Amino acid sequence: MSHLAKFAVTPGFEEGGSLFTPKQLSLLGSIVGNKAKIELTTFKQLYVEMEEERMDEVQQRLKEVGLEIYPAGFYTKSLITCNFCKGSEDTNMELAKQLNEVIAGIEVPYPIRVGYSGCALGTGEPLLKDIGIVKMKDVFDIYIGGEPKTIKPTLGQLAISGVTAEQLIPCVTRMIDFFQANGKKKEKYAKFIQRMSIEKIIEEAVRTESKNESS
Repeated sequence: MSHLAKFAVTPGFEEGGSLFTPKQLSLLGSIVGNKAKIELTTFKQLYVEMEEERMDEVQQRLKEVGLEIYPAGFYTKSLITCNFCKGSEDTNMELAKQLNEVIAGIEVPYPIRVGYSGCALGTGEPLLKDIGIVKMKDVFDIYIGGEPKTIKPTLGQLAISGVTAEQLIPCVTRMIDFFQANGKKKEKYAKFIQRMSIEKIIEEAVRTESKNESS
């Protein structure tokens, strides 16, 4: 009897946003097999459950048409973005790509969703994510603790404002690392913030900059 396993698929970052092409979807549907299940998630990934013994072959073919493969489960999800309506230069899509490469797939106590919007319109709904990033002209604001999956949804709180492009990836990475090291199993990030305090999260996120300034 074949054992089923699961992985996540995204289209990556292209001009105009994260968009699947007909070629990508056609290939995905044709090679995963009749026993496979494909689930559309709320964090812009497709979960593919299929025969484990064929996964390496299938994943390689999907990568060849530009699809990106991530682990499914208790990991930092691939970056959830807006559709970059003003183009990659204004929204700094290149920085978003770099951030995704660093954070996606980090094992954590509970899945973390990180949202990125290229302007204050926030069409990627960053304030509903565990960590939300909003580009404000030449700097970034970071919100934390958004929680939509409840009868009492919570918007993310502004944690750090005026973050430079050079500071952004280290700040977000330290937030995730701190959760990885101190979060309880199956503890949502919003609950983690309540337990540790938003002040402690901010302190951890900016601690390296503070040390550098004082040295």
